[in-house]
Amino acid sequence: MEFIAMMAMLMALNALAIDIMLPGLQEIGATLGVESENHRQYVISAYLLGFAVAQLAYGPLADRFGRRTPMLVGLGIYVVAAFAGAIAPTFASLLLMRFLHGVGSAATRVITISIIRDVFGGRQMAEVMSLVMMVFMIVPVIAPGTGQIIMLFAEWHMIFVFMGLAGIAVTIWMAMRLPETLDPADQRPFNLRSIFQAFRVVLTNRTALCYTLASTFIFGSLFGFINSAQQVYVGIYDLGTMFPVVFAAVAAFMALSSYLNSRLVGRFGMRRLSHAALIGFMTVSAIWFALSLFGTIAFPLFLTLFALAMFQFGLIGSNFNSLAMEPLGHVAGTASSVLGFMGTAGGGAIGALIGQAFDGTTTPLALGFVSVSVVGLAFVLIAERGKLFQPHNKPV
Repeated sequence: MEFIAMMAMLMALNALAIDIMLPGLQEIGATLGVESENHRQYVISAYLLGFAVAQLAYGPLADRFGRRTPMLVGLGIYVVAAFAGAIAPTFASLLLMRFLHGVGSAATRVITISIIRDVFGGRQMAEVMSLVMMVFMIVPVIAPGTGQIIMLFAEWHMIFVFMGLAGIAVTIWMAMRLPETLDPADQRPFNLRSIFQAFRVVLTNRTALCYTLASTFIFGSLFGFINSAQQVYVGIYDLGTMFPVVFAAVAAFMALSSYLNSRLVGRFGMRRLSHAALIGFMTVSAIWFALSLFGTIAFPLFLTLFALAMFQFGLIGSNFNSLAMEPLGHVAGTASSVLGFMGTAGGGAIGALIGQAFDGTTTPLALGFVSVSVVGLAFVLIAERGKLFQPHNKPV
């Protein structure tokens, strides 16, 4: 259980760096002279850009030097960038620190998944990933509320200080308790030829590539909502300080679905659960979009539809990641970095497009959810040669 908790907390630093910022975006914009509400979203986008690009480096480094050292380096960058963000004098310098913050945090995504793949495989990996994701999803439950509490007693700068302190705590725990998990037989040389060879293995594996692309589009919807969450909850529905509470309630649904996935995946399999959830996600999103065309949806109905969509999301994420990683254990580090880069860079770009389309209604957001689910389903069909709900793995 300590292993699962540690993996979850390492990945949770990433969620913390995104979600704790949401209550402070308005004050950050006011303090640093950002006039456009949509431009405040760059605080999230800059972080995701650094997070995406750096993943390409951490995987090959982790396959060459092991998991511990690159992870500790990444955590160090995370901590320094967080504290530096607290004293950023301009919006441009803050965005630079957020970019570096993402660079450090990328280690927690790539190497954590590599560690889990080192130790587990198949459905067992999906079960562990679901438990990790369950704990990981608890962070969006508490992070916005934590940011709101900090804002009640201090300015937005203290949010960055809090992230730095959290990073230090997790770093100490990991350094003291996590052994090296990379089998020496799986070490790969750190050179361009080896890296490109591993990239070729990843990008030519139909299952891995298509499930990664499907996951990329689905995660784009999540990033799109995160970018515009404050505008939706506060701007449209005027929730004020209740915004973190409602945000947490939806995140709790995602945590619950991740827990249920960990209990059900061994019985039903990754494909059956994730394929059904993807169809459910698309259906709920389509209903939401259709209703939004007739005007502002009453808040209880909006929250119900959105929570149902996010419940399906919790059943998709960990299974799609496991399905993408399953055939790539021999290049787990590099595979995790390539898949992570594609998922984050692509998802972040899609999310930015959805977020920037915000027009004072939820219609662009709903349309974004429908669109990404349709594209995601297309990639799953390609991966599975047109057949959904297959119970067993098939040769690629």
